[in-house]
Amino acid sequence: MASPSGLQSGLSRQLFEMWCSEKKNACVIPAFVVAGTLAKTIINEPKEVTLMNGLTAPLNMQVHYISFSAHADFAQTSTFLKELMPPNIILVHGEANEMGRLKQKLITQFANRNTKIISPKNCQSVETYFNSEKMAKTIRRLAEKTLEVGETVSGLLVKKAFTYQIMAPDDLHVFSQLSTANISQRITIAYSGAFGVLKHRLKQMFESVESLPDEESEGPAFRVCDAPNPGCPLTTRQPAEIYVSHVVRHVHV
Repeated sequence: MASPSGLQSGLSRQLFEMWCSEKKNACVIPAFVVAGTLAKTIINEPKEVTLMNGLTAPLNMQVHYISFSAHADFAQTSTFLKELMPPNIILVHGEANEMGRLKQKLITQFANRNTKIISPKNCQSVETYFNSEKMAKTIRRLAEKTLEVGETVSGLLVKKAFTYQIMAPDDLHVFSQLSTANISQRITIAYSGAFGVLKHRLKQMFESVESLPDEESEGPAFRVCDAPNPGCPLTTRQPAEIYVSHVVRHVHV
C-alpha cells in the first residue's frame, strides 16, 4: 500500500515504475481518480506508459479499480482489522479526542494479541519493525556442489525484481545483463638510491626477487613477488622507477 493514489509522484509512482513491466504484478486503485493523472490513464490499460524521466515503458501489470470509501465507523474499522490482524496499527487523520477513544477501544479489543497501536501527533516520526526472510538460490557452478549446514558460499549476489541469485563471477554474463572486466593499475614510485642496495633490501622483505631478461626490459630490472599475494607483482628498473601492478575485477553494466 502506497500513496498518493493518483500515481503522479511519491512512493506509489516509484513502485509503479519499478513493477509495471512485470506480468506477475498488479496495481489496485481503491480510490477516486482524477482526470489527467497516471491512475486515470492506466485504468484504460494502454500498452505503454510515460515514466517520470520522459521515457516509455510497457504496461504489462494487471490494473484493477475498486470503488472504496475511506470513511468508516468503529464497527467497520474493527471488523477490517480483525480480518487483517496486522502487528502494527497507526491511527492518523482524525480529531485528537476521537482518535484517542478509538485507540483505547482497539487496545481493549486486541489486548490478547501482540498488536502495537499508535496514534502519533502531526509531524511525529513512527518506526515499525518487520521480520522478513529472503531466499537466494545458487546457480550454475555454485549449484554443482552440495553444501553442508553452516558452510560459507563465496560469489556474487544478484537481485532481479523479487529474486536473489548467488553465482560465480564467470557466470555473471550468462545469467544477467551484467559483465565483468579486469582493470590493470600501476603505481610509479621515484627512487634515487643505489640499484644494488634496493635489490638487497627487497630480498630481505620478499620471498622471491627474480632478475628479468634484457629482452623483457630496458636495462637491468628484477621482479618482486610476495608468495601470499602472487597476483600483485612489483617490478623494478634501473635507475629510478618502481612499478607496482595490481589487477582488480570490476563489475559493470
